[in-house]
This record gives sequence, structure tokens and C-alpha cells, in this order.
Amino acid sequence: MESRPLDALNRARDKKVIVELKGGKQYLGTLRAFDIHINIVLEDTEERVDGNVSRKLGTAFIRGDTIILISPA
Repeated sequence: MESRPLDALNRARDKKVIVELKGGKQYLGTLRAFDIHINIVLEDTEERVDGNVSRKLGTAFIRGDTIILISPA
């Protein structure tokens, strides 16, 4: 069966993901929700710089048009 991007996101729901944004920022958190624009909600979110945790954010909303990559953690 052919897999679509939203199917992959659905399988990643409630799992840890790494989100990379334009400008090089990286966030690690649990994917809780997303919409057709790939706007996403992460919980237990950590901002990472050069692979190290720079700050803990808790719940974060990330606009889909800033996302380059979403990957399983």
C-alpha cells in the first residue's frame, strides 16, 4: 500500500520525533497533533543546539511552513 506523508505522521503520533526547522533549530519531543498544513504540537519539547539540550519548552506549537524535517527520534 502506498504511504502518504500524513500517514507517516499518523504512525509517529505519541512517539518521540526530531523536528528540524529552517535556520537550523532542532526540537525533540512527543508528537501529539498535526493538521493538513503540518502545523504540529509537541509535548515535553527540548530545543537542541549542536546536539545538546539548550532549553526545555514543555508544550510547543510549530508552524508547518518552518519545518524542513520530521524524523523518529
